[in-house]
Amino acid sequence: MTNKKGVSSYAQISHPYPLFSLPVTLSLNSVKLILLPGMDGTGKLFAEFRAALPDEYEIEIVQYPSDRFLSYSELENLVWSTCPATESFVLIAESFSTPLAIRCAARDQENLKGMILCAGFVASPVKGWRRVMARILAPLLFHLPLPAVAAKFWLVGFGASSPLIQTIRPVLASVSPKVLSARLRAVLECDVRAAFQQVQAPVLYLQAREDRLVDASCVEEFKCIHAAVRVEILDGPHLLLQREPLNAAQVITSFLQTL
Repeated sequence: MTNKKGVSSYAQISHPYPLFSLPVTLSLNSVKLILLPGMDGTGKLFAEFRAALPDEYEIEIVQYPSDRFLSYSELENLVWSTCPATESFVLIAESFSTPLAIRCAARDQENLKGMILCAGFVASPVKGWRRVMARILAPLLFHLPLPAVAAKFWLVGFGASSPLIQTIRPVLASVSPKVLSARLRAVLECDVRAAFQQVQAPVLYLQAREDRLVDASCVEEFKCIHAAVRVEILDGPHLLLQREPLNAAQVITSFLQTL
């Protein structure tokens, strides 16, 4: 179900967020872009990135429930329900949602024209002892307000503006801590390498040079499976689309023009 502003709601399973303004210009002759959000799942953090994309594209932003956890398999069905049955489309997925994009891409070999992954992974990006610690701490991590210094260190970089910090913190706070903890555990257990082997569409990977959560080894995992993956390295932190929306949109638009 899609509202008039191109934001996919989930009224069939939960009450949707009050919707925010995202200008969308419909173009029946252009490829449709489906945006899949990061761990917050709200889609609200796409606002500036959406505004930086050319108006010629029809855009749909998928939202996930903020009050109850859905597994990757359940979210895959939600995302799949937004993918056009007969229309050309491109998936743009951020971090948490990259396994979902890969699983959907493995299901559609005809209408999917390309896939763009930002700070993505095909298996848990947290390895070794860090993974063990993350699993232990997952139930506790999201029950306290996110300190500004932590947001800068892990998500947006120390050069981030105050307005960006002030945007991110309430969005994360609007999602149930139990949901965020469960999503983190899902990330730690995910493995879509087999699904990625089935993807035939062109793939663009945006790597954030200063990413403290998803490092360069994750890019190498993609390239080991598909050597043809196009990798673009941009200066910026984990939340690259939020910190560098113009640069990211420029690279993505260039890729879209090759499809």
